[in-house]
Formats: sequence, C-alpha cells, structure tokens
Amino acid sequence: MTVDWRIRFGVLALIWGFSFLFIKVGTEGFAPFQVTFGRLLFGTAVLAVAMLLKRERLPRGRRTWLHLTVAAFLLNALPFSLFSYAELTIPSTLAGICNATTPLWGMVLSLVALSEDRPTRVRAAGLGIGFIGVLTVLGVWQGFSGLDVTGTMLALLASFSYAVGWIYVRRTLTGTGASNLSLAGSQVGLATLQLAVVTPLFTSLPSSIEIVPLLAVIALGVLGTGYAMLLQYGVVSEVGPTTAAMVTYFIPVIATAAGVALLDEQLSWNTPVGAVIVLAGAALTQTRPRSGRSVVRAAATPPKPAVPEPAATASRP
Repeated sequence: MTVDWRIRFGVLALIWGFSFLFIKVGTEGFAPFQVTFGRLLFGTAVLAVAMLLKRERLPRGRRTWLHLTVAAFLLNALPFSLFSYAELTIPSTLAGICNATTPLWGMVLSLVALSEDRPTRVRAAGLGIGFIGVLTVLGVWQGFSGLDVTGTMLALLASFSYAVGWIYVRRTLTGTGASNLSLAGSQVGLATLQLAVVTPLFTSLPSSIEIVPLLAVIALGVLGTGYAMLLQYGVVSEVGPTTAAMVTYFIPVIATAAGVALLDEQLSWNTPVGAVIVLAGAALTQTRPRSGRSVVRAAATPPKPAVPEPAATASRP
C-alpha cells in the first residue's frame, strides 16, 4: 500500500529541516569535512541499495560522467562542506534560513544562464523583497552586531552553489537517457570520492568518537542525503515538481523550531521576521505567467523533475 503523498511530503520537510540540527551536532565531534564525508558515504550506501533493488544501470558516456562530476561538486561536496563549516560559528536556525535563499539566487542566475526565462514585475518584486528579508535576518541596521559574518556568508554561499548547480544540471544532464535515481546515485557517489580525497588532507582522525555526533552524521547521510532523495522522487512523480518544490518553504520553519527546542538556540525578533520576508520573496520569484514556459522551478538538495529531466525542485540542506 502506497503512503499518501502528503504524508511523504511532511516527512521530507521534517528530514531536511532537521538536517541542520544534525550538522550542528555532528560538528561537535567531527571536523566539518568529516561530517560531509560521512553524510555522503551513508547517503551513497542508501542510493546504491535502491539502485540494486530496482536494477538501475549506471549512466553511460564520458561526457555524462564529466558533467556529473561537476554537479557532484556544486550540489553536494561544496555546499555540504560550506554548511558544516558555517555551523561551527552560526546557529542551525540561521543556516536553515540561509538555505531558503536558493530560489532567489536561482532567479538571478536564470536571467543570465537561461535566456528563455523572462523576468516579470512580480518576480522582480519577489527578488527585491527576498533580499530585504536577508538583510533583516542579518540585522544590517545594527552593523551585523553579534553576528558571525564569515559563518553567515559561508551558508549563503552554499545556497548560491545549489542555484548554480541546478542550472548547470538542467543545461547539461537533461536527456541523457539515464533515470533520476541512476543520476543521483552516481552524483552522490562521485561527491563521496571527492571528499575521500580532500578530507585526509585537511583533517586528522578524532582521538575519540562520541556516539551522539556519530549518530547525527549517520542520520544526516541515511535520512537527509539518501532516503530524502528517494522520497522526493516519489512525490515529484505523483504530484509534479511545482507542488513538490513547496517543501522549500517548510524547511527553515522546521530548522528554526528544532534549533530552538532541542539546541536551546536563541532568536532575536529580526530572525523569524526576516525569514518570513525571505520566504515570501522566494515564493514570488517562482510565479510564472499563465502562458509562460516554466524553466526554473525552485532551485536546489535534493532540490527534481520527472524523467527524462534531472530531478531538481527543492532546496535541500
């Protein structure tokens, strides 16, 4: 019996919302690169099992694998690492809110990279509103007082990387003939290899392994990087990418609630207010004229349209 898509949608939002908490807890026992490597390794294991059970073949062609290598860096290795480093100095709540800016970056980039994606007054207004929300979250009138600027910039850069990555995927991996699961599994596997090379160069083995950070990394990989992607494939296939993309707007809400309730993170008034403004602006940037062609739907993580296009509809952490 198939579980109703609304339940799966809710589970997906919970998993990706809690991923920022998992990152925060993971970095309490491991270096950021180790957290990223762990989540990719466990995520790859889940996707590999799914591919074996469904008897999926690996993508073919040197060009496809080259594009997947770039996508793995832009959509997995780089943003995952940036979020891990960011959460060394900023709350998980702020990281979750920064993640919600991906659709804003996606719109800016789409105007350059996708010439058929024409701006409208509503979408332009949404872009402006969204960045006003970002400035509100950052407390710009206070001169960023009490805010770790470096950590916040790393989180915003991670969201920007998602936007760049999904535009790249749409332009290079559409119509390869491979299934979404095959492309995703291969991409995450390549990102794991990338971190396997980088991690030993910049980190050393921890002197001891604490159980709670280890469980957080395992959950981050198995649930947030593996199982969540499988969930999203099902939701996209059943209700379409536009509806599935709405999960983007629940992620910061859940991330904020989890950080405040479970990590005792503090919120000033401008953080939730700014988050609401960001989400409102992001939603407006995704509107389309009735006769227009939808080219970029909320950009990003396991941010995905149905076959034959590479899956990409929502901003994942």
